[in-house]
Amino acid sequence: MNSLEIEVDEARAQWVNITKDSLVVELTDGRTIISPLAWYPRLLHSTNKERLNFEIIGDGSIIHWEDVDEDLSVSGIVLGRRSGESQESFERWLKERETQALS
Repeated sequence: MNSLEIEVDEARAQWVNITKDSLVVELTDGRTIISPLAWYPRLLHSTNKERLNFEIIGDGSIIHWEDVDEDLSVSGIVLGRRSGESQESFERWLKERETQALS
C-alpha cells in the first residue's frame, strides 16, 4: 500500500461548512479540504437549512445530508471526486423537489 492510500484511508471529517460556492471539510489531522459546490449538485440546489442538516458518520468517513439524500465519502472529497450521480437521476430528484414545493 502506498502512502497516498494510507493518507486517504485515514482521512476523517471533524467539521463541515458550506459557503455560497464551496464545500469546506476540516479533517481530524488538521488539513482543510475545499471543493467547488458545483461538484455536488444536490448540495448546490439545496437550501441553507438543508445544508446545515448534516451528520458526520462512520467515525468521520462519511458526511450525510438527510434532507437531500446525499452521502459523500471523505476519502472521495480528499481525492477530488465529484458526485457520481447520473444527470438523469439528478434531474429526476430536482423535478421531485419542484413538485413538492408546488404542493
